[in-house]
Amino acid sequence: MAAGTGSGPEQAPGLGHNGGPSMEPGRLWRTHAWRSAQKKLMPNTIPKLVLHMRLKRAAELGMDYKTYAKVRQTSGQDVLGLLFSANALRLFGGPAIPATEAAVLGQLDGAGRLALVYRPLRSAQVQAANPATLDAVGPAPVFTEGWGAMRDKVQGVMRERGLSGASVVVIGDAPLEREWTTAGRAAAYLSAAEYFGGNATRA
Repeated sequence: MAAGTGSGPEQAPGLGHNGGPSMEPGRLWRTHAWRSAQKKLMPNTIPKLVLHMRLKRAAELGMDYKTYAKVRQTSGQDVLGLLFSANALRLFGGPAIPATEAAVLGQLDGAGRLALVYRPLRSAQVQAANPATLDAVGPAPVFTEGWGAMRDKVQGVMRERGLSGASVVVIGDAPLEREWTTAGRAAAYLSAAEYFGGNATRA
């Protein structure tokens, strides 16, 4: 058969070809197939040592691994602080944190334990009543205050511990408290039920 008719056997790519799809008709399908094959060649699991370290870190923070991994992926850094609202800590009858929540906070390791409390509770009062479970306490923003006041109060308690918002997870139990995440540029928001796991005091 005459040369140049295009009906002969397809030649292999020459030197320097990256193995990608050709530009002939059907290119879109070949591109899809090629990218799928490339993706399968990439590692889709993290090393066992890294996984073990992250499981350990999640436990230190009182989180399940899935939640910790999601927060870390979103923020791009480790969690170094947890910011609780007074509602999340069930500070309803006085300045002392109830036993169940206090036990969880007491087991945290390698993370600042922060709180924002509402009137009539005072920051110093709550700090004094929970010296072993809270590292910093500040006044919580209320709905009658503007955005600037919310930002200053949320970021203020973080700065007191030398923490950036991206390394802090907000844990709240009211719609307004979810907005603290944006105001503080925090890594994530978790509801009290998600974090404390539906303990008896949350009934």
